[in-house]
Amino acid sequence: MIGSRGDHDGNPGLVPPADLRDAAVLVPLVERPGGLTVLLTQRTAHLAAHAGQISFPGGGVEPDDTGPEDTALRETEEEVGLPRERVEVVGRLDTYVTRTGFRVTPVVALVRPPFTLAPDPYEVAEVFEVPLSFILSPQGRRRESREWKGALRHFWVFPYQDRYIWGATAGMLVNLCDVLAEG
Repeated sequence: MIGSRGDHDGNPGLVPPADLRDAAVLVPLVERPGGLTVLLTQRTAHLAAHAGQISFPGGGVEPDDTGPEDTALRETEEEVGLPRERVEVVGRLDTYVTRTGFRVTPVVALVRPPFTLAPDPYEVAEVFEVPLSFILSPQGRRRESREWKGALRHFWVFPYQDRYIWGATAGMLVNLCDVLAEG
């Protein structure tokens, strides 16, 4: 059974907004000769929401979408140009509720190279891959805290090379680690 996680986990007093917008992201696991990698994007700096942050490709559910898988695949094609034919959906992670008002369904998929990406320059500053072995390593993640709106907030972080993967994306990666550890 799929559960629910979110920015409110481990943060007493942080209540998710009552009116949530549905969204879906693709958690793309790329089959490389050296092992699986996780494909991520860095959002452009001028965006109104989550500017410059690292995220999975994805976005809001549209009326014509047939479900979270369709949303995740459509958004991934739009954002990074990854063709659906190279993607095999294998499951979902727990729904993730953000403090910014989204109920996100993470859709896990295997991606078969070769493929050529064409990132949307308005939304995506960069596309990159992180070895899944790094994500799965207990040394790859840590809990951090910051003051936000007068309260101490806790969140997961995956510092990788010169990148800082945090927030909802890191929370979903922790969920992926939990699911893979369960076998």
